[in-house]
Amino acid sequence: MGRLGPTEIILILVVVILLFGAKKLPDMARSLGKSARILKSEAKAMKSDGQEDTTTSAAPPHAGDTPAQRTIQAAPGDVTSSRPVAEPTDTTKR
Repeated sequence: MGRLGPTEIILILVVVILLFGAKKLPDMARSLGKSARILKSEAKAMKSDGQEDTTTSAAPPHAGDTPAQRTIQAAPGDVTSSRPVAEPTDTTKR
């Protein structure tokens, strides 16, 4: 019951083409690929931030230090979707 044969795959493709139209499918695939690249870069940035936090958490932060602003890009060379990332700051006085 869980296997898809060639007939079922062709039927699914025909239904998708009829629903969305042949002209919109390349745009949808392009936007899906762009979203996947953004998700991958965000996950990579979060993973590197987690490793960075564990290595630098032993030293106390200095009051005059300001971290540099990071920019996350969706794909190498794609500057249209790059955006600066605002880092959270600790504004409480201790």
